[in-house]
Amino acid sequence: MKSILLSKWTKVVVFSACLVPLAILVWRGFNNNLTANPIEFITHTTGDWTMRFLILSLSISPLRKLLRQPLLIRYRRMLGLFAFFYVCLHFSTWIGLDKFFNWTEMLKDVQKRRFITVGFAGFVLLIPLAVTSTAGWIRRLGGRRWQQIHRLVYITAVFGVIHYFWLVKSDITKPLEYAFFVGILLSWRALEWLRSGRNKRAPRAIRRETPAPVETT
Repeated sequence: MKSILLSKWTKVVVFSACLVPLAILVWRGFNNNLTANPIEFITHTTGDWTMRFLILSLSISPLRKLLRQPLLIRYRRMLGLFAFFYVCLHFSTWIGLDKFFNWTEMLKDVQKRRFITVGFAGFVLLIPLAVTSTAGWIRRLGGRRWQQIHRLVYITAVFGVIHYFWLVKSDITKPLEYAFFVGILLSWRALEWLRSGRNKRAPRAIRRETPAPVETT
């Protein structure tokens, strides 16, 4: 009972912490402290937090194994949904504040500007992941199919890094940092897939190599 209460309170704390970037952004807006280019500042801030939450959500699986803390898995869905929340803010800023709902202009941007094209693709890939994040969807799809769909998050993270690289013109420090962490997480996942594949093949090989018992009279 105590551990359950602790888990609920920890979730409240984590949830509240995830809203802090938005609260700071709103506070700066009310105090006219969004720099000389507020639209660009909001766009970059929400984009940064999208990448950070994506990386945090992808880090849960390796961290719970390395730290031997299986309860960490309870926060993965929340962090993933907050990544979707901030990317929606990021996308909405571009639609409403930058393009003023000029759909023709936005379509041209998606077609002509490659960083917007790959960024839009990453956003679209996150939509089915957010929609199917509930326990009900896991039951409907089945665990295996649900896992296959949610592996798209790795593609989304890669698209996010590419989007940032193509966006910036001079200082590539942040894109490099995100690329570093995404690269580590992708490498870890690839090793896990290889290891699980070997473990599945091993029992079959053992069964084939085991000699049949000798019958005695």
